[in-house]
Amino acid sequence: MAKVRVYELAKEFGVESKVVMAKLQELGEFVRSASSTIEAPVVRKLTDAFQGGNGSGRAAGKPSAPRKATPKPPTPGPAAAARPA
Repeated sequence: MAKVRVYELAKEFGVESKVVMAKLQELGEFVRSASSTIEAPVVRKLTDAFQGGNGSGRAAGKPSAPRKATPKPPTPGPAAAARPA
């Protein structure tokens, strides 16, 4: 396995790069930015951590913010249809 960039792993895991960077820091690995590369053994450690359920920001315990419903545009009533534009 070749070196992999942090942002590529984040995309693969479906989380933000900063979540992956925080997990790497927890594991004792130093990365400077999301474009930093990491070696294969570190990728395996990180994959195990995310698949173990204790690393993924969304999948494990940390709920995502509720989505706001988009308001529907008002439908014109019969009186609005009768008025000239």
